[in-house]
Amino acid sequence: MALMSGASCRAWSLAGAGFCVFMLAVALIMQYGFGLEPCPLCIFQRVAVLGALLGFLIGICHNAGRWGRVVYGGIALLGSVAGALIAGRHVWIQRLPEEQVPSCGPGLDYMLDALPIQSVITQVLRGSGECANISARWLGLTLPGWTLIGFVVLIALALGLMFAHRPGAGRGGRAASPAAADA
Repeated sequence: MALMSGASCRAWSLAGAGFCVFMLAVALIMQYGFGLEPCPLCIFQRVAVLGALLGFLIGICHNAGRWGRVVYGGIALLGSVAGALIAGRHVWIQRLPEEQVPSCGPGLDYMLDALPIQSVITQVLRGSGECANISARWLGLTLPGWTLIGFVVLIALALGLMFAHRPGAGRGGRAASPAAADA
């Protein structure tokens, strides 16, 4: 992070948005390229990445000063923390002994059609048998484990966006102009 300690709002936001796009691209490659269907928790994790991406995209477009960095970084941080919590829950469900794994419930499409959104969210976060299935490992970690690491990176980028200080930054977080330095 020392590399970006003096970076602008736009630079931090570009790094965060790029990492969000990378995470979504990997998810889509796993789904469409390798045929791994996402479970409901996986879909919620994708929504969390999109929430973080929203904060980073606004930061790219606005290149705000201090308060904008805090607001846009806060939006990205909310999505990232929510995603980390969901991914952590997913890892926990995968590590349960087989007899403690929740039974498989109805599919997400059916739940969205038949239940109110609060009930759907509650059901999905409880997890189901399909969320406990381990379909792939890489370097000893399951896909939700890697996703959790990805969310930790997004949290670091969001915090960097929010709190990184630019050398020579004046009021509002913008660097002072050379003319102002001579005055």
